[in-house]
Amino acid sequence: MRGQRGLGRGLSALIPQNTPGFQEIPVEAIVPNPRQPRQRIAPEALAELADSIRRHGLLQPVIVTRLPSDQGAPRYQLIAGERRWQAARMAGLTRIPALIKEATPEETLALALVENIQRADLNPLEEAAAYRQLIEEFGLTQEEVAARVGKSRAAIANTLRLLNLPEVLKTALAEGRITEGHARALLGLPSEAAQREALTRLQAERWTVRETEEYVRRAQRHETAPPPEPEIAALEERLQQALGTRVQIVRRGRGGRLVVYFYSDEQLESLLTRLTAP
Repeated sequence: MRGQRGLGRGLSALIPQNTPGFQEIPVEAIVPNPRQPRQRIAPEALAELADSIRRHGLLQPVIVTRLPSDQGAPRYQLIAGERRWQAARMAGLTRIPALIKEATPEETLALALVENIQRADLNPLEEAAAYRQLIEEFGLTQEEVAARVGKSRAAIANTLRLLNLPEVLKTALAEGRITEGHARALLGLPSEAAQREALTRLQAERWTVRETEEYVRRAQRHETAPPPEPEIAALEERLQQALGTRVQIVRRGRGGRLVVYFYSDEQLESLLTRLTAP
């Protein structure tokens, strides 16, 4: 088979055949990972990958863990590489290269999640759902999840917040009609109706993330507080110009509080730099 010949040539240049755990295993001996973070694989992209595999072989092995077998024939569960496995089946390969690892269910999910994140293959909601699964099913803290996937705890928390979106916004985010930045900004609106209205407007008018944040800022001010006194409004404006974000001053007698808003990890880091600079 042409694909099989290409497979051998590609691997010989990339992976030493004596790599520990490396084998070529039957495609049909592999079963999907039930904890696969990615929920959707674009058919067009899968067909393109299958065509490439027919021409050049499968150049990167899948990662699997061995399953118990009552029949004596080895069986394997995917840890990472489901798109490559599906495309190899489509291309007609009967055997594919695999790295066989011993992995617990928690490790299986974490490895699949890390690979997909590194390859930018997950949409933000799939990523958030995988984080939640690590937390709820395996009892990890946000800090422990962050350590496993190489991100900050704040990044994990912000991604998890996306699961609070109403379904219409989740659909828009999953389909790429809005970005994660848009979605996080819309979470600041007080109701689902307000979020739906903002979604309609931002798509029609093609708002940037910053324009969406400004819309939400104005909506929050209108919903939660009366217009500030002119002197307070002037002070807020000066602070907003200096910090580049929404600032709210709330007076209580001779004192009060100063609220500085941020809408992303990057903006928080920028604020910290400005506020702590000597």
